[in-house]
Amino acid sequence: MEQLLELYTNWKGSRPSNVEKLAGAGSNREYYRLYDEEGNAVIGVIGTSRDENHAFIYLAKHFEKRRLPVPHLLAVSSDELCYLQTDLGNTSLFDAIRGGREAGGRYNLAEQKLLRNAIRELPNIQLRGARGLDFSNCYPQPEFNQESVLFDLNYFKYCFLKATELDFHELKLEANFRMFAKDLTSEKMDSFLYRDFQARNIMLDKEGSPYFIDFQGGRKGPFYYDLASFLWQASAKYSFKLRRELVFEYYQSLKNYTEVPSKRHFVNRLSLFVLFRTLQVLGAYGFRGYFERKKHFIDSIPPAIQNLRDLLALGDDVFPYPYMMDMLKRLTLLPQFAHIEKPAANRTDGLKTAEKDVYKANPLDGPATFSKYDGKGPLVVRVFSFSFKKGIPEDTSGNGGGYVFDCRSTHNPGRYEPYKKITGLDEPVIRFLEDDGEILDFLKPVYKLADHHVERYMQRGFTDLMFSFGCTGGQHRSVYSAQHLAEHLNEKYGIEVHITHREQGIEQTLKAK
Repeated sequence: MEQLLELYTNWKGSRPSNVEKLAGAGSNREYYRLYDEEGNAVIGVIGTSRDENHAFIYLAKHFEKRRLPVPHLLAVSSDELCYLQTDLGNTSLFDAIRGGREAGGRYNLAEQKLLRNAIRELPNIQLRGARGLDFSNCYPQPEFNQESVLFDLNYFKYCFLKATELDFHELKLEANFRMFAKDLTSEKMDSFLYRDFQARNIMLDKEGSPYFIDFQGGRKGPFYYDLASFLWQASAKYSFKLRRELVFEYYQSLKNYTEVPSKRHFVNRLSLFVLFRTLQVLGAYGFRGYFERKKHFIDSIPPAIQNLRDLLALGDDVFPYPYMMDMLKRLTLLPQFAHIEKPAANRTDGLKTAEKDVYKANPLDGPATFSKYDGKGPLVVRVFSFSFKKGIPEDTSGNGGGYVFDCRSTHNPGRYEPYKKITGLDEPVIRFLEDDGEILDFLKPVYKLADHHVERYMQRGFTDLMFSFGCTGGQHRSVYSAQHLAEHLNEKYGIEVHITHREQGIEQTLKAK
């Protein structure tokens, strides 16, 4: 500690006014926040391994030259066992997306945006960061190779597999391990493999932009590894949909830095690394959980096993290692992994719940309650045209009204003499509006919204839905829009539609088909 204080004093010209110890990371290094008299802070790091510290110091300097978002080194001791770096604050990506994690993987849009920002930046450090990098400075080895893959696979075998007491043929499994290791290292890769790319190692500035830390374990290797490590982290609970979107974000970003393989090849290669990463973390969970008896790691095993089940469902075409795959399938069927607990459903406080619900419920929400409008059907849609000058149409159903669309942003035929005496039902006005095209663009999202609403109301057995279109006089644009939406819904869904062109005194019923 005294060496760190001396380093700070030599750099700053005075001793720190306050020193705050920070929570430790995965390694044995110690982190401190050191303050000056004005409250400005820097981060001080004390390491026990010179080689590990040297790797971080070299990489940090190299990445900064490449203008990558990493902390700036302020001072380094002569033996490289301690150093000072800029303070990136207290908010990690892991902290920022905690709400989505605790909600069982239901990440809101703001959290999803942070994830996209981070995943788009990953190829930057992997590809641009690798340019001119001397990998001989990496710790503990310069390159991802078959030897390191086999080490991790055997770590899984001895620390997890054997602890489950599953019977397996060790020589046959070893032969498949060697095939697997050969495939994982079959493509030459000159990118920087971060190795520990996870949400805890991404700090966010005030604007939410990502900064990378703890990359000292990186080496030369395939870029698939980091993507698999990040997106298939069991505790993150990313949904299939979100994970797929983030893979696509990464693939699109990767195009900015290198020539990318085909999507099919990319996905197949990624699947190999997802399987490898899953076995790797199970080995770690086995050692930390089964041998060191740490509850957090024991609790992490079931979601990792579920990840493994999902991977095995991809089939033997993706994973051509018959004995290993058979063994893994038997592993997932063991009694201790047969049931993965889901969050308890919320209480319904005695309310009657729907026996048939069109919505797929999240277990956190519990069963849905009945609406008094459920199951009565059939649906009847009412569509109105009106003039805003005379007010919005009254809803007589008792439901409180429905959609109201304002057509006044579109080109108005009523400004031209030939159309002043006729309406949106007449061929000249129809031709004017459709030739101009603005009303057609206006109606595209209206149709999409209406279709979704009608489909849900039909599924739930609701009886009434109302759409109203207003314009200046209730004569041209609103009439055209109301008539065309009514005919669209009647034709597409075969439902009864009542049309009222209020200002024209016209009523029409399109019968159910």
